[in-house]
Amino acid sequence: MMEFGVGSILDGKVTGITKFGAFVALPEGRSGLVHISEIAYTYVNEVSDYLKEGQEVKVKVIGIDQANRINLSIKKVSPPPPRPAGGQGGRNHTGGAPRTGGAPRSGGGPRSGGYTPRPAPKEPTDFEDRLRQFMQASDSKLSELRYLEKKGGNRRGGGRR
Repeated sequence: MMEFGVGSILDGKVTGITKFGAFVALPEGRSGLVHISEIAYTYVNEVSDYLKEGQEVKVKVIGIDQANRINLSIKKVSPPPPRPAGGQGGRNHTGGAPRTGGAPRSGGGPRSGGYTPRPAPKEPTDFEDRLRQFMQASDSKLSELRYLEKKGGNRRGGGRR
C-alpha cells in the first residue's frame, strides 16, 4: 500500500464535475477534490471548460482534512506562468491606508464596560461556506501585509525625539 501525503503528485481520473470543482479518482480507490480555484492559474468560470469526466490528470495533494478528505490541485503540479512584465504584481492598488475600523461605532446601546458584543457570524454550514470565509479572511490579511511591506513597516520607533 502506497501512503501519500501533502505534496505527493499523483495520476488520477476525473470522475465528476460540479460547479465548485472536480472529483478525481486516485490510486487505491481513494478520491479527492480539485477545487475550482486549483484548476488553472487563470480565472476559471466553468469547470467543464477545463476538465471532462474520464480525463486523466496529474494532481498534487495540497491538504487532507480531519475527515480524511483529500484536497487536490492541478495547477500546483507545474510552476506558475511568468508574470507579464511591467509594474509590481499586476494588481493596481490605488488609495492610501487600509480600512481598519477608524471612528468608534455609534449606537452601541447601553455601555457595558465599553464592550459591545457583536452578533456571532452565522455558522458556516458546508465546506464551500467555510472555504469562502477562509479565503476572504486570508485575502484581507494578505493585502494588509502587502500594504505594510510597501509602506516600509519596519521603521517603527527610533528616529526623531
